[in-house]
Amino acid sequence: MTDAVAAGVIGVGSMGTNHARVYSELRGVELVGVADVDGERAAAVAAEFGTKAFTIDELLEHVDVVSIVVPTPYHASVARSCIEAGVHVLIEKPFVDNFREGEELAALAKWHGVTLQVGHIERFNPAVRALDTFLDGTEPIAITANRLGPPLNRDVNDGVIMDLMIHDIDVVLSLVDSEIANLSATSTADDQYATAQLTFENGVVATLTASRVTQQKTRTLDITARDRLIRVDYLNQSVQIFRQSKPDFLRENGNVRYRHEVLMEQPMIEAGEPLKHELQAFVEAATDGKPVVVTADDGLRALAVAQRIEADAYTKKQPVETPEETP
Repeated sequence: MTDAVAAGVIGVGSMGTNHARVYSELRGVELVGVADVDGERAAAVAAEFGTKAFTIDELLEHVDVVSIVVPTPYHASVARSCIEAGVHVLIEKPFVDNFREGEELAALAKWHGVTLQVGHIERFNPAVRALDTFLDGTEPIAITANRLGPPLNRDVNDGVIMDLMIHDIDVVLSLVDSEIANLSATSTADDQYATAQLTFENGVVATLTASRVTQQKTRTLDITARDRLIRVDYLNQSVQIFRQSKPDFLRENGNVRYRHEVLMEQPMIEAGEPLKHELQAFVEAATDGKPVVVTADDGLRALAVAQRIEADAYTKKQPVETPEETP
């Protein structure tokens, strides 16, 4: 493929395999290789998408851009190698597990002139991308996010807050231009269910719930403003707008009946695969100088809030010590 952007993937588990698939489908991009500590896994994924399996060092000699889809504790070390090799990097969420290492990576990428994007995929969901239009400058009053589902049949290294809730943390932070004034969180069911409430300095209240023990998969975001309620369904990539709510009492045949009317709009959303939008935006930022949609600073801010939520939730789970009885 002439003049194609050479792309690679480091870490080809479930999500990394999807990165490899999308790179192989993007116009103007060539998937030149993959790498994984499991050599057999890397070879199998490479064969599936007609590319080659390399070690990380070998892969970095052949690529312009790379996705890092390894377990979170290894993000920083792998990203450092990529950046020092002059390769543009997309790091899957959460950005890192250590805030200071994230700051160092951001500075290193800037020093080497390398694009660094964080993989908060919901920013690229077509329904979320349309929110600016539907908010139309209206400030939210409250935001409610539910990211619920049944137990997974795969290994997950991160807890439910860092694995699931962080998606909605990032979206909320992108919508609310204010600092957090108060934060409270709780978790239960062996930390597989967590809820958090964020109160921002401008008065917006956000309530976030994440679960791996709920038997129905739900991914929704409700934004309450003074004149409308905007409901986003991430799974269906749909938006519903409720407004002009009119409660009324009707008298019919001597009986009084309560009626509540509301106008609901469901605008057309052009569907698309969020991962494909994400990787296309990453390639364009790396090669065409377009702005990075989800920056290292965005990733660090979401990480900091997720860590505060974890700290508050897990502290409350510690057993209360009772004084010993005096004989």
